[in-house]
Amino acid sequence: MTQVARSATFVDVAAISAVIAPIAEAHGGEIAHIEMGRGPQGLTLRVDIEKRGAAEKKWSTEEAVVDLEVCAEIAREASPALDVADVIPFKYNFEVGTPGVERELRHRGDYQRFVGKRVRIKLYANAADTEKAIDGQLLSVGDSEVVVLIGAREKSVAFGDIRVGRLVFEFGPAVRPTKSPGKRPGKAPGKTPKKEQLR
Repeated sequence: MTQVARSATFVDVAAISAVIAPIAEAHGGEIAHIEMGRGPQGLTLRVDIEKRGAAEKKWSTEEAVVDLEVCAEIAREASPALDVADVIPFKYNFEVGTPGVERELRHRGDYQRFVGKRVRIKLYANAADTEKAIDGQLLSVGDSEVVVLIGAREKSVAFGDIRVGRLVFEFGPAVRPTKSPGKRPGKAPGKTPKKEQLR
């Protein structure tokens, strides 16, 4: 389970996790990330949930995703539980969701989990590498760097130079719609799909 809070406002991530984790587990989930951030509506506590055991088993995003109904149930139960525990001493909004198909890779374990996937990495402006944005297949993960395949070229990137990295969702091949070979009044031959194909 990943426990990370990224905010200028301090929050006790361990205390928040202790409240929400049992609720998530009761619904077959686990915490992927905790973050307190500031948005248009003010401070928002965002908790990302995936299926229980997903991180340990290194499941893909598709295998690890939980239903939005599960997120809603966890939010409904966790909100009053957080109020009772009183672990956040200020007003905030509360959201429960999933990491998404283009999830951020936040630590070495995330990179190890998604070896073989396409990633997009942005480097810090002061990084020695002049190539500040990298898009390619994640080949391997070492103690201090990752290796990305860009076309036919392998590139090593130090963890210390990475500002943000995330998965890149890749669409599958486009499926051509099946067309009816018959004629219908007022229609060109083969242009109108059959009703069965529209279901």
